[in-house]
Amino acid sequence: MKKVIYLLAGLFLSVPVLQAQQVPMPKPGPSPVVNVGKPQTFELKNGLKVLVVENHKLPRVSYSLTIDNAPYAEGAKKGVSDMLSAVIGEGTKNISKDKFNEEIDYLGASINFGANGASASGLSKYNDRLLELLADGALNPLFTQEEFDKQKAKMIEGLKSEEKNVKAVAGRVTDALIYGMKHPNGEYVTEQTLNNVTLDDVKQNYVTYFVPGNAYLVVVGDVKFKDVKKKVTKLFGSWTGDKAPAASYSDPKDVQYTQVNFVDMPNAVQSEITIANVTNLKMTDKEYFATILANQILGGGGEGRLFLNIREKHGWTYGAYSSVGGNKYVGNFDASTSVRNAVTDSAVVEMMNEVKRIRTDLVSDEELKVAKAKYIGNFVMQVEKPGTVARYALLTKTQGLPEDFYQNYIKNINDVTAEDIRNAAKKFFSADNSRIIVVGKAADVLPGLEKTGIPINYFDKFGNPSEKPVVSKLIPAGVTAKTVLDGYIKAVGGDKAVKAVKTIYTKSTASVQGTTLELTSKVSADHKQFVEMKVMGMSMMKQVVNDKAAYVSQQGQKQDITGDKLKEMQESAVPFEELAMLANKDVKLTAIESVNGADAYVIKNGTDSYLYDVKTGFKVAEIHGDEKGEQKQTTYYSDYKAVKGVKIPFKVLMNVGFELDLTVVEAKVNEGVTPADFQ
Repeated sequence: MKKVIYLLAGLFLSVPVLQAQQVPMPKPGPSPVVNVGKPQTFELKNGLKVLVVENHKLPRVSYSLTIDNAPYAEGAKKGVSDMLSAVIGEGTKNISKDKFNEEIDYLGASINFGANGASASGLSKYNDRLLELLADGALNPLFTQEEFDKQKAKMIEGLKSEEKNVKAVAGRVTDALIYGMKHPNGEYVTEQTLNNVTLDDVKQNYVTYFVPGNAYLVVVGDVKFKDVKKKVTKLFGSWTGDKAPAASYSDPKDVQYTQVNFVDMPNAVQSEITIANVTNLKMTDKEYFATILANQILGGGGEGRLFLNIREKHGWTYGAYSSVGGNKYVGNFDASTSVRNAVTDSAVVEMMNEVKRIRTDLVSDEELKVAKAKYIGNFVMQVEKPGTVARYALLTKTQGLPEDFYQNYIKNINDVTAEDIRNAAKKFFSADNSRIIVVGKAADVLPGLEKTGIPINYFDKFGNPSEKPVVSKLIPAGVTAKTVLDGYIKAVGGDKAVKAVKTIYTKSTASVQGTTLELTSKVSADHKQFVEMKVMGMSMMKQVVNDKAAYVSQQGQKQDITGDKLKEMQESAVPFEELAMLANKDVKLTAIESVNGADAYVIKNGTDSYLYDVKTGFKVAEIHGDEKGEQKQTTYYSDYKAVKGVKIPFKVLMNVGFELDLTVVEAKVNEGVTPADFQ
């Protein structure tokens, strides 16, 4: 499996390199003159504000209902608004769920509902009926116990699946630490809080917060203002309810000194890093435009400093970015990336260096020019879209912007200087009071982080303070590399059964950004291997190893493997590497580590490590390093199933720049493999 990992990593990590190639910027001409039109508006007696943008170029219409309530904490019933989003729109008091969905399909339209509003779009010839369905779903929801129970069960299942998801845990802990668990932005849904929510709680939340006082309805498309006004007044005029209550919360505070907040995830194949601090940036602030340009230069995309440093210069990650935004409520700045465990400490240092550098040094004229060109270009393209006019009008209302904010947008971008960038970064990007949240495998990450000299505090997967994790335990007397390897052989079927295996064939699948990946592997006991990866039925990579040669074919390019790499690939091209490891005197048992909450023996073989569950004997992980011994990739194994007398893992989780979760869908022992496969 070792060389399969390396090849997959190379394949996936080559993609952003191509995407990140810098295209020379054309010389800027004069600033374009943009006319940001204004929608026609009216307001109902109940407080609903309506914005209409007529556009007759295409026979389409879209409706967007936004309820602009202030954030509020849900406490012990966190999840009630999530449950409202899940059940609203599932039928109305007038139309059953099935009939409602059937009619939407018939109209060729789309419609969505949530706790904070609703949206719909379709052909303008159906605009009246589409608006009727939107109003009916939003104002006359049918909340049934059956639907509530179904959606809650689905949500709980989702929460359980996230418990071992490093990225999900990192997101939860980051918000909890930045804002505090009692703040609307810092609290999170758990199985316990969700089980506290009842159907009556959902109904009460709807009555309290789904109200017209702070609501906006944006209508864009092939419609006439007078017709919209008449129809909206008829359908929404009876909507009642006062403005939602607005609770007040103390703004969160940054820590007194920059520190690492570490969360141990023993199953992590890579570390999630986030550098964050609290911000109170408003779109009306004088530093707003300088701040968003500063963020663009620091980490706004492939041309940002973080990306160029962490990804392009060092090749440590798939991408590194930063974000900050203007809002009427408290927010935060953050810079984040995902890196392999061995370089976690180095990535933290480099990211902090970039944050400090943009606060102290003036950005170059070229960087500023590119950032401005990107913002202005995007603004010019977006303003041509009818929906943008309505969105800008909505932001003008909800953010309290000056009426000429978007008319002056390009001018305000062009007026930003390098000095403005530095001042804004000093104010909104903290270097002395940052939280550096790291979620990763303590055994691999902590030693390096401790050497940075940055103070480290420890937290659990829910943001609660915890003790420093124990990363290694004493090995019991009598346990050796041989006893562990013998235990593995016994666990997977025994010496006789394992030695009888001549070939293993597996076909695995995984989903990558919604696309199905298929991985086929064939290996024989006489040191031969075939691996092919297909995406959407097309071969993207093929590797062949035989007794004389090896090669990799990737997207039409063939590369022969020679020398020490060929020898290494041939040695590992067997069904069970453990048989050879038993005869190797250099193989050593070095430690006991935690893997997915269970203890595992760690056996070192050169620069590679193999981990075996203390109780079951199964191999649960492999960690493969380069010639210097630095960790390169980690693969986790689970769900062992018997196939013709031996057990093989049917779940394989590997890191190829991101987590690739493979499930074996077909497995054969001593069949399905021919000599022709290895040519």
